[in-house]
Amino acid sequence: MRREQLADFRAKEEARQRERAEKVAAAQKLREEAPKEADIVRAYRLIAIMGGLLFAAILLVTVATLPRFGSPDAPTVNEVSRRYLERGLRETGAVNAVAGIILDYRAFDTLGESVVLFTATVAVFFLLQQLKRKDGEKTEGEEALYRGIRSLPARVVLGMTFPLIILYGVYVIFNGHLSPGGGFSGGVILGGGLVLSHVVFGEAYARRFITVRRCVRIMAGGLFVYIGLKTSSILAGAGGIKYGFPLGTAGSIFSSGLIFPLNICVGVIVACTIYMLYNLFFNCVSQPAAQS
Repeated sequence: MRREQLADFRAKEEARQRERAEKVAAAQKLREEAPKEADIVRAYRLIAIMGGLLFAAILLVTVATLPRFGSPDAPTVNEVSRRYLERGLRETGAVNAVAGIILDYRAFDTLGESVVLFTATVAVFFLLQQLKRKDGEKTEGEEALYRGIRSLPARVVLGMTFPLIILYGVYVIFNGHLSPGGGFSGGVILGGGLVLSHVVFGEAYARRFITVRRCVRIMAGGLFVYIGLKTSSILAGAGGIKYGFPLGTAGSIFSSGLIFPLNICVGVIVACTIYMLYNLFFNCVSQPAAQS
């Protein structure tokens, strides 16, 4: 019995000595590599500073050589901008020249921006879903719901103003072809209103209006409608066919052809993007803290 105990003690002692020797060797290796890593970090910092200074110098030189504001020699003062301003109302039916440019003359450029928003939001959604599965977190139906702010004044004030915020966002979207505003501006207002409702009233209240999965469906629907409308108008126009979207009377709410429905598509995409990104990151940050 003593021999077995003695052998076991010696084996444990040898294991401790090997572990201690490995720790000493690892510490020695770190001390040897530390100066090299410090030199690399300093080199990176120097390169970053020099690159930043070079980029700033290029920008300053570019700005200094730009033509003065209102100069007739400026590249922006050409036949394209003159056509937009002189013939925009007649060709697009939009009183707001900006809406006519971004949703008629350059509608596919705006479509690209909407696709970028959709792609980035969906990518974040899938990445955070993967992180939740790896961490073993609860599913959406099982997680502890955020209950909002326990402040009566905040709840009363937002309860009175939330419908007005949503109504104003819809107004800005619907009047984007008549006055400053449009899908991007109105979408930001709608998204901000949804975020405020979640912050103040909590997750259960916000889910009565919108959820993350519903946001994805609405954004996809808005994109497909946008693509279908604008593609059909381009194909019909190229073939000399009337595609059934008259410009209407300039200044009326139902005018400017496709600009009105395209503004609605952009507005819902922007609103859902804002709320979805907020909701995803909010749940990603708050749930681990609540579980700990």
